Amino acid sequence: MSSVMPIVLFGIAGLLVGGLLQLRTNGASKLTLIIMGVLAALAAAGGVLWLLPE
Repeated sequence: MSSVMPIVLFGIAGLLVGGLLQLRTNGASKLTLIIMGVLAALAAAGGVLWLLPE
């Protein structure tokens, strides 16, 4: 299970970034874009931190 979690977190980050780009082209509000960007960054950071040795 611990080897799958970074892949899942990076996948979620990728989906969020893709959604962020799509929302940006559709003219979403800046608050929505900021929230999506923060969530994507947190998912990517979680994936990186999961891979670091203890």
